[in-house]
Amino acid sequence: MNLLTFDIEEWFLEKAYFGNKQSKYAEYDRLLEELLEHLSEHGHKGTFFCVGKLAEDFPQVVRKISNAGHEIGCHSNTHQWLNKMNYKQAMEDTHSAVDALQQCIGQKVKSYRAPAFSIGSDNKWAFEVLASNGITCDASVFPASRDFGGFPEFAKMEPTVVKYNGIEIHEFPIVTIKVIGKQIAYSGGGYFRFSPYFFIEKEMKKASYSMTYFHLGDLCPVIEGVMSKEDYERYFDETGTTKARYLRYFKTNLGVKGNKRKLFKLIERMGFCNIMEAELQTDWGEAPVISL
Repeated sequence: MNLLTFDIEEWFLEKAYFGNKQSKYAEYDRLLEELLEHLSEHGHKGTFFCVGKLAEDFPQVVRKISNAGHEIGCHSNTHQWLNKMNYKQAMEDTHSAVDALQQCIGQKVKSYRAPAFSIGSDNKWAFEVLASNGITCDASVFPASRDFGGFPEFAKMEPTVVKYNGIEIHEFPIVTIKVIGKQIAYSGGGYFRFSPYFFIEKEMKKASYSMTYFHLGDLCPVIEGVMSKEDYERYFDETGTTKARYLRYFKTNLGVKGNKRKLFKLIERMGFCNIMEAELQTDWGEAPVISL
């Protein structure tokens, strides 16, 4: 079971942080069109986790994805990390996002991914927030340590039933493997950009379950220059040191060139499903259960 997912926030980020350039919107429009055409050509349906503000400010983008037959999931309202919110803030953010997306496409939104996989042991109450807003499937757990926290205590890398405070969520965690003593998520994001294609395909074929995750920013630069201290702190809600800003620029842009070819090759050679299809294919009575 290979899950195909995308996190979609680029239009919103451009408007909010990067200059509101029409040329950049046009670039994202062209890239999305090319991606949707390639997916259609090879018969794949993915889950596109969209921020709620995208549905408000760029509804044509969300509708285009939905009209192509892909699942629309929720990726928060304004792309703020859940581990930087309290319970009330997360509830308000999630409600606003889900409502905006549902109003936009006229369908229920049942799947969710937190920005930066920002659900962990310190804010496991987020599962209750999701269930309260009609979410039944989550793909926010990164079961290893990472820059923004991770959830190493989760210890499952397969579809899992999460129980917390009387609610249940079907969790589809990221899959990691150990390379030189470090757990890496080879099938998406920066590690996909950095890893050779043959390695990615080999590991996916070995696994019974894998989770891909991509941004349009993995295919073209989003941060074209080093962010100012003010913009960095407004976006990341942390001190914008020179080191932090240059490191973020490096991580965002390294490996972008040629990555579209690599992703499109993966789409051509591998079979995929989206979150809703995976939920139907999973025998939840036999799935592992984690009580938090």
